[in-house]
Amino acid sequence: MMKPRTPLTVLVVDDEQRSLETLRRTLEEDFTVFTALSAEEGEVIMGREFVHIVLSDQRMPGMSGVEFLRRVRTQWPDTVRLILSGYTEAEDIISGINDAGIWQYLLKPWHPDQLLLTLKSAAEVWRLQQDNQRLSLELRDSPEQLVQRVASRRSRVRAQSGFDRLTRAADSPLNSVCDLAQKIAGHELSVLVTGESGTGKELLARAIHYTSERADRPFVVENCGALPDTLLEAELFGHKRGAFTGAHEDRIGLFQQADGGTLFLDEIGDTSAAFQVKLLRALQEGEVRPVGSPRSVPVDVRIIAATNRNLEADVATGRFRQDLYYRIAGITFTMPSLRERPQDIPLIIASMFKESALARRKLSDEAMKCLIAHSWPGNVRELQNEILRALALGEGDLLGIELFSPGISQSSGYTNREAAPFDPDGATLKELLDRVEAQVIDAALRRHRGNKTRVAEELGLTRVGLRMKLARLGLGES
Repeated sequence: MMKPRTPLTVLVVDDEQRSLETLRRTLEEDFTVFTALSAEEGEVIMGREFVHIVLSDQRMPGMSGVEFLRRVRTQWPDTVRLILSGYTEAEDIISGINDAGIWQYLLKPWHPDQLLLTLKSAAEVWRLQQDNQRLSLELRDSPEQLVQRVASRRSRVRAQSGFDRLTRAADSPLNSVCDLAQKIAGHELSVLVTGESGTGKELLARAIHYTSERADRPFVVENCGALPDTLLEAELFGHKRGAFTGAHEDRIGLFQQADGGTLFLDEIGDTSAAFQVKLLRALQEGEVRPVGSPRSVPVDVRIIAATNRNLEADVATGRFRQDLYYRIAGITFTMPSLRERPQDIPLIIASMFKESALARRKLSDEAMKCLIAHSWPGNVRELQNEILRALALGEGDLLGIELFSPGISQSSGYTNREAAPFDPDGATLKELLDRVEAQVIDAALRRHRGNKTRVAEELGLTRVGLRMKLARLGLGES
C-alpha cells in the first residue's frame, strides 16, 4: 500500500490577524502552516523553516508582497510563490510575474474551496520541480531511461485527458458533443467552444488535443479575460527586456511555448477590439512579434478558443470582429449546462468520491435528490465545490443535506431536516451572530460569483458597508 505524502509547508503572510487566522483554518488540514504578520517576520520564518509554498498579501505596511516574494525568489528559488490581493493594478501584476516569479496572482474575495484547490496545485508544481531536477541528474547518466519515463508520463496524461474524462450518462446531451469532437480532433480545424462558466470547456479542449496528432506536443492555456491588453499581449507573444515597465528580462510567449501543439484561449470574448486586431494578424500570418522586438517569429499552433458569451451577437453589434470570429470558429461546440443534463450528476459525484481518500463515503438519498434538483448556475465547478465541502465537513460515511451551502437546499426546495443541533462551543452571543452573518454573506458571494455590487444590493448594504463587514469577518477582504 502506497504511503500518504508528507504534507508540504505553507507560509502565509498578511498584516491582518483575522484574515491570517481564516487562511490558516482553510489550509491547516492539508498543509503544515506557518503565519507571519509582516514580510520581515516572514523572512525570519523562511530562514528558520523549510517552506515549500509562500502565500503573501500584496498591500502591507513596510515591504509589499511583491517586494517580499522578489527576495524569496533570490534566496529560496525553489519555493512556489503566490500573491493575494484585492487590487488589480497592471504594473503590480507585471512586476510580480517578472521580478518575483509569482506562479499565481489571486484576487479577493477568495473562496475557501477554490483557494485550497489552488494551493494543492502549487504543491504539485513544487513536486514536479523536484522531479524535474532529479530527471535532469538522471539524464547525465541514463538518457534512455529518461526517454522511457517521459513517454510513460505522456501516456498517463493522455489517459487522464481523453473524452472519458467528461463524465456522462448513456443518454446525456453531452454525448453528441463528444462524438462530433472525436471525429474532428485529428483535423486541423480551429475550434470554438461555447457554454456557461463551469461546464467543462477546457476539459473538451484537452480531450481534442490529446486525441489529435499534436498530442505529443504542448497544450498551453491562457485566460484572456484575466489580464489587461498590455500584459495579455506580452504573455501570448512574449517580450524583450525593457519593452515596458517591469520587463527586466526576455520572455518567450505562450504562442512559442505551444509551438507544434495547441493553444487554448479561454474567455476570448472578453478581449478588447484593439487586441483582437493583433490576435487576428498572428493567426493569419502564422507568426508573432514579441513586444519590443523588431522581428517576428514563426509559430505552428492549433487554436481552440472558448467563451461564455454569444459571439455571434457580439459580431452583430460590432463588439467582436467578424473576421476573427470566422478565423477561430472553424467548428463550434456548445457545452450543455449541468441543469440540462441532471442524469450526469450521480456519475460525476461517484467519480469524485472514487478519487477521494475516503471512497467508502456516499450521499444520503435526500442529499442526492437535492443536488439533482438544484439549478447549478456555476455548473460542474459549483457541484465539485459542494462535494468537496461535504467531504471536508462530514464526519461519518453517510453525508447529508446539512453539509451543503445554505443556498443549495433552499433553491432546490428541500429543508434541512437532518441537521444536527447547533452547538455554540461556549461562544459569546456576538461570536455566534458573527458566524451567522459570515455564512449569509458567504452564501451571497457564491450566488453572485463574487460580485460585491450585487451582494450589497441583495443584503441591503452599501459597497462600503459590505467591504467593512468582509474585513471584520475575515472573508478575504483587506
